[in-house]
Amino acid sequence: MSESSDSGNWSARMFGDAAMSALFSDRARLQRMLDFEAALVRAEARCAVVPQSAVAVIATHCRAEAFDLDAIGDDARLAGNPAIPMVKRLTAAVKADDAEAARWVHWGATSQDAIDTGLVLQLRDALALIDDGCAALVDVLARLANEHRASLMAGRTWLQQAVPVTFGLKCAGWLDGLLRNRQRIAELRPRLLVLQFGGAAGTLAALGDRGLDVAKVLSEELALSLPATPWHSARDRIAEAGSVVGLLAGSLGKIARDLSLMMQTEVAEVFEPAAEGKGGSSTMPHKRNPVGCSIVLANAVRVPGLVASLFAAMTQEHERGLGNWPAEWETLPEIFRLAAGSLAVLTPTLAGLEVDTARMRENLDATRGLLFAERVTMALAEAMGKPAAHHRLESLSRRVVAERRHLRELLAEDSQLSLLLSVKRLDELFDPAAALGVGDAFIDRVLAAAAQIN
Repeated sequence: MSESSDSGNWSARMFGDAAMSALFSDRARLQRMLDFEAALVRAEARCAVVPQSAVAVIATHCRAEAFDLDAIGDDARLAGNPAIPMVKRLTAAVKADDAEAARWVHWGATSQDAIDTGLVLQLRDALALIDDGCAALVDVLARLANEHRASLMAGRTWLQQAVPVTFGLKCAGWLDGLLRNRQRIAELRPRLLVLQFGGAAGTLAALGDRGLDVAKVLSEELALSLPATPWHSARDRIAEAGSVVGLLAGSLGKIARDLSLMMQTEVAEVFEPAAEGKGGSSTMPHKRNPVGCSIVLANAVRVPGLVASLFAAMTQEHERGLGNWPAEWETLPEIFRLAAGSLAVLTPTLAGLEVDTARMRENLDATRGLLFAERVTMALAEAMGKPAAHHRLESLSRRVVAERRHLRELLAEDSQLSLLLSVKRLDELFDPAAALGVGDAFIDRVLAAAAQIN
């Protein structure tokens, strides 16, 4: 049978992830809906709603490879969703073997039950894949944070050098964000991984007084929780799933943004790992472009609009929505594909990252001591007050830039300030290793949290 999927196109290969694309392929989507149908007949037989004899024959035909995906896709355009032609073909296949059993296909359910529950089953696998990817990246970032806890570099605010930090602290900040994303995924699971089973309008009226019994057993069959009510038009679970994974994509984009800025020629503090054909230019042979970062950033740019579409689709009408529910079908999987693609690119990039600690240290001196202006200000404030100290350092900082001289040199020349700051004290104030505050403690806190979660 043919496979209707975008898994082979260039964009999917560049920005997505093959394993995630496979989870959301048309064949996988169909199989998960068929898993619902097989579980439904088993649950109804256990509740004595349908004859036990119908179970085996129906379950036998719940195999996606036996269906023509293109034909279902063509018919879905007329039917309004793919579950309707699926049920039609499943019923016909069962009837060819056992006409009596065919009566019980899709008994008491509606098409949205099959589609939504099938989606939840896909999302269960997708969340596991995302979380595994996050766990691998946690290990890489934890190693970098620990290895570079003493690698001095310029901290930057508003794209300008600010005060000294360490590359290890920067990595710990990235890691801390990733740990929060893993926590969100864990918190999401119990709300998201629930059965959808409500029948035509959420009452299971077709099953009489046995509806809740069947629902309980069906949730057991699929290892899903049973929600308090069906959620056909209450789409907060879907929007939350997109939001949580969207936050991950944004967090990965933040890492890629930092790395790409650090790879700029004038900065040159880190480099993506080199490989044949990676990061080159069609015209400039010297180029070493941050192509991995580019992919992660492009994904981070696309995801917010997709998440917004899920929020827009939440305002559904009455018991079953029109047009807004189908808007989720491609939107949510795409968010997962892009986030998984970012993980697949960023993890090996960071694992093989080339870190130039000498260049980091060299860049610390680029401002001729201005990175220590805050530190000197606080030292002088003890004697002359914070406002006066701040004013004096502002004036000296302007001279550093205008005269291209070092801040320490100007401090030593100042007759008033040299009385307040001895040579020994200036040595201390201009020692970057002594200007890191409690950064090392922050690294330890993040690494301890990572060890607990991973």
